[in-house]
Amino acid sequence: MIQMSRYITLPDGTSLPSIGQGTWYMGENSQMKSKEVKALQLGIDLGMNVIDTAEMYAEGGAELVVGEALKGRREDVFLVSKVYPHHAGLDSIERACENSLKRLGTDHLDLYLLHWRGSVPLAETIEGMEKLQKDGKIARWGVSNFDTADMKELWRIENGQNCMTNQVLYHLGSRGIDYDLVPWQEEHNMPIMAYSPLAQGGSLRKQLLTDPIIKEIAEKNNAEPLQIALAWTIRAGNCLAIPKAVQEEHVRANAEAADIDLSDEDLHQLDEVFPRPTRKMPLDII
Repeated sequence: MIQMSRYITLPDGTSLPSIGQGTWYMGENSQMKSKEVKALQLGIDLGMNVIDTAEMYAEGGAELVVGEALKGRREDVFLVSKVYPHHAGLDSIERACENSLKRLGTDHLDLYLLHWRGSVPLAETIEGMEKLQKDGKIARWGVSNFDTADMKELWRIENGQNCMTNQVLYHLGSRGIDYDLVPWQEEHNMPIMAYSPLAQGGSLRKQLLTDPIIKEIAEKNNAEPLQIALAWTIRAGNCLAIPKAVQEEHVRANAEAADIDLSDEDLHQLDEVFPRPTRKMPLDII
């Protein structure tokens, strides 16, 4: 397995590559399964050994794909899954976790995240997460789609400070979290996990591909425009990006983005086209 050139550190000292693999939309088409499995296995070979999935993705279908990709390689992978908010109560989180483990063909998760906030009190979810950790079913836990106020509330709850990360939408075209969430997490030594770091499609993704400044920076760095966007996401050493890819060339391109070292001038130019937020923005969620 190739070693990646950039790493982030979780609050418990665990070191992880800055680029992992997402699985949203995997497991939805049985004809694509073997291609998806091969893509994940190639990603592991290239050093992208963090794999992120969720019980929500294809209602467990993505976890089945990941489970197939992990066969004989479980020890090579840092495995992340997420629990539905309505399964995050004390009476259901253990069952939800066990169902995920079964689909994934493993006896533990390296990280388990609350997918987003629902009606279950945070204190109850934390209690459930702590119990799963004590029972060895998960090694650590975190949250997803939490804004700054949510994180501050989490921090005030007993054991809330055991949270390892917060997975949120983050890319060049969606950087509202740079205003206050990223600084708050930096202050608390907690990295961001960035989902959809290459945008989800539509006009924003098109802009990432066609913007003349991005193209110019890409040429200068002997890279593709989307590799520049991905390199930007992990630029500060406090973010783990989890792009999803099924095509072999996209998997390789994602892994190679970790080697791109954007200059101060590159970053300044990108700030001009995709400016930092100057006020609090609502948390982007897709």
